[in-house]
Amino acid sequence: MNAPLEQLTQLIPPPSEPRDKDWDNAERALGVQLPTDYKELIHTYGGSNWDDYLYVLEPGCPNDNYDLIEWEDQQTEALDGLWEFEKKPSELEDERTRVIPWATTDNGECLYWLIRPGQQPDDWTVMVNEARGDRWEHFPHTCTQFLASALTGNLRSTILSSRFPLPVHEFRQLHAM
Repeated sequence: MNAPLEQLTQLIPPPSEPRDKDWDNAERALGVQLPTDYKELIHTYGGSNWDDYLYVLEPGCPNDNYDLIEWEDQQTEALDGLWEFEKKPSELEDERTRVIPWATTDNGECLYWLIRPGQQPDDWTVMVNEARGDRWEHFPHTCTQFLASALTGNLRSTILSSRFPLPVHEFRQLHAM
C-alpha cells in the first residue's frame, strides 16, 4: 500500500469488501495503462464520494454516472470542442499531451491525469478544471497524493469548493442506482 493510500485509510476506514477490477479491459478501452496508486485506491475504496463533494471515478462503476470509461469518452469529446473556442492551458499545448478524468465534483469540476509523451502512468500529475469556465490548476501529485493532501488540508485549490474538505470527513462507496 502506498503512503498516501495508507494516510487515507487512517482518515477514513475503507469498506470491508475490496473491489476487484479487470484492469486489462479498462486499460484497453482507454488505450493506456493506469497508475498503480489509482488501481490500489479503487481496490480499497471503489468508485466513491468523499466529503459529499468529490467523486472518484471507477471503470465499470456500479453507478453508471461515475464510470471512468464513459467519463473519458465524454470529456475527450467536450474538450475537443472547447479548444475550438478557448485557449488550452500551457500544460496541454503539446499535441501529444492528453488528459483523462479520474474524479469529478458535485459542482461539475473535473480532475484529470495530465499525461505527457513518454511519461509513465505512476508519474502522471493532476489537473483541475473549473465547471463552467476556462480556469485550470496543475498539481504535481499523483491522484492518491492529491486526494490525501486535499482531505488533510495540506493542498488547497482555488477551483474546488472552499467547503472541501469537511471538518468531519464523510465517505460513501458508489453503488448501483
